[in-house]
Amino acid sequence: MRPLIDFNSGWLFEGKDSVRLPHNAVELPFSYFDEKAYQRIFTYEKRFTADPAWQSREVSVVFDGAMANARVSLNGEEIAAHKDGYTPFEARLTGKLLDGENVLTVTIDGSENPEIPPFGGQIDYLTYAGLYREAWLRVTSGIFVGNGKVETPYALAAQKSVRARIDLANPQNLPLSGTLLATLSDAAGRTLATTDAAIAGPMVNLAFDGLTDIELWDIDNPALYTLAVTIDTASGQDEAKFRFGFRTAEFTPEGFKLNGKALKLRGLNRHQSFPYVGYALGKSAQERDAEILKRELKLNMVRTSHYPQSHYFLDRCDELGLLVFEEIPGWQHIGGESWKDESVENVRRMITRDWNHPSIVIWGVRINESQDDHEFYLRTNALAHELDSTRQTGGVRYITDSELLEDVYTMNDFILGQEEWGGNRPRTPLRPQQEVTGLDRVVPYMITEYGGHMHPTKSWDQEQRQAEHVLRHLEVLNAAYGDPQIAGCIGWCAFDYNTHKDFGSGDRICHHGVMDMFREPKFAAYAYISQCDPTDEVILKPVTFWARGERNIGGVLPLMILTNCDEVELRYGNNPPKRFRPDRDAFPHLPHAPVIVKREQLTDEELGLWGMSWEDATITGFIDGKPARTVDFVSDPVAHALEVAPDATEIGADGDTTRVMVRALDQSGRTLPFFPEPVSITVSGAAERLGPGLVPLRAGSTGFWLRSTGPGPITVTVTSERLGRAELTLSAS
Repeated sequence: MRPLIDFNSGWLFEGKDSVRLPHNAVELPFSYFDEKAYQRIFTYEKRFTADPAWQSREVSVVFDGAMANARVSLNGEEIAAHKDGYTPFEARLTGKLLDGENVLTVTIDGSENPEIPPFGGQIDYLTYAGLYREAWLRVTSGIFVGNGKVETPYALAAQKSVRARIDLANPQNLPLSGTLLATLSDAAGRTLATTDAAIAGPMVNLAFDGLTDIELWDIDNPALYTLAVTIDTASGQDEAKFRFGFRTAEFTPEGFKLNGKALKLRGLNRHQSFPYVGYALGKSAQERDAEILKRELKLNMVRTSHYPQSHYFLDRCDELGLLVFEEIPGWQHIGGESWKDESVENVRRMITRDWNHPSIVIWGVRINESQDDHEFYLRTNALAHELDSTRQTGGVRYITDSELLEDVYTMNDFILGQEEWGGNRPRTPLRPQQEVTGLDRVVPYMITEYGGHMHPTKSWDQEQRQAEHVLRHLEVLNAAYGDPQIAGCIGWCAFDYNTHKDFGSGDRICHHGVMDMFREPKFAAYAYISQCDPTDEVILKPVTFWARGERNIGGVLPLMILTNCDEVELRYGNNPPKRFRPDRDAFPHLPHAPVIVKREQLTDEELGLWGMSWEDATITGFIDGKPARTVDFVSDPVAHALEVAPDATEIGADGDTTRVMVRALDQSGRTLPFFPEPVSITVSGAAERLGPGLVPLRAGSTGFWLRSTGPGPITVTVTSERLGRAELTLSAS
């Protein structure tokens, strides 16, 4: 879109603190806090001087998101209101600005208002109050480009086409006439085609045909294109840009197809929250999460549980080739008629904001895990299809025999673990589709949650529990890969997250992630990572801390090694090395089955009995008969060094952020999994630390985010009484 003026600095919060957006109304502890602390009304105020040049222009403030039920006033007069905490809204200033200073006031209500989705029941996540996304000042001509929808029909044809509908905004009801010029370009800025059209009404339709040398948007080649639009009317010029991709995406009874080719979906759910600051981290953190999901966890899909997420996150998914299932806000509860009306509007806002993202392949138009509601879900599906005929709809449920009004039956299947409650059913990773749906036919079908609360696992839990955590993720992945009627599976979940008292471990945390809240991987993360092709990265991750007495009875067997290697060699002490191959009997369908070293495959001397000396070990992965990766374990780990590792050493000067991880390492460079001692963290220079300055290490690590306060050098000092001091220098510019 057109350049927007940064409107994020200089807000006065609660009449006393100068803050920059994004902003969380209450800074929260890591755990064991009262979530009611932010469930009240907060006020933001910004004073600014109107530019005389704005007098003949359209002026609005655009808020990317506010939680929740926001009301905006200018110089004491209310000019806008927005209930939805997850989508943008704007406050029009035109005709109301005073010469000189103006006062813009925003009140947000952090209470869980039962008239607004997702509230009214009990929800398993927190909705942190605040102006937690960015705000922008938009100054345009009287008639300007409001929105645009770009479609690529017949994307698989040799000669490709683009269809676009450009919606013009005309809040002053000025005479609508003029011309529109549209330019189609590729990612390198090369012009591919141009066209023009006369403006005769509030909507202009465009067409480009006969396009050649067009690359399809794909997970391995996310080719992006831009439609630039310039309008020229009697009120002046305006321009906007819309980024899109050429691709087809279809859920079928035989699975999911991207650009006509079968693709098994492998994903995780993502909450947009972070320790201490809740939702209030901006562009860099949002982009980094997408990068972690795609590049580190090796996923091809993410579900935005359970609400629309930052456009920065979605933009990065477009750029990385990470498919997205986006859904409206909600968790099990369906409210009254006004609540339902607001939820239908949530569908409208989500789709009209995000319909040009090629990464989004399905709309979630049902309240997550809610009961059937025929009339309500007829409305949400009808609106989704009216607004966007190019994508299918899904509705996430956990009940069986649920009415299917959507295009895809999307199911949270928590059958694995139900055997612990008794009954005659053996351990089952996933149920057959028709057992779940109760239908007499096969339909498009996708698993949207599994795991999570069925086996919550902390990063510092005992090794055996962590191994079981890994095994459960592997078993579901294997079942999904082996069933052609399942499009894929999206596990619960990517990252641990803060929650209400009614959920989680009592500490206000759901330890459901394959990564912790700082995005540090647990062993289960490698169940996903190891499924990548070794040409992408060679993975060799033994599921062990390598200690004689960590597991029940002792030892490390059975030893699961998550890998995409052909073969693994174990060398223990001075014993001869021994080779093992992936367990294809237990995991016949996975792209890369784990190696599982069992007790019966070794003699007493080859891994030692209780009371014998515990030895160093080396594990080597082989591909095509050649060593590809090696992992060393020391038998006598001691606290050796303090590591301080930032995601970036250079950040922007205007409130940009970066994550910094702190780890206690042994003499071989491995994180010490049970090192609990605290570290003090100080920051000086052009940044502030988000979170407390004295924190314990959990599973041998902790993290924090830096937020720049202006240009200049930044110094981070981390001190441990036992491991000494580590210093890091960054810069903001």
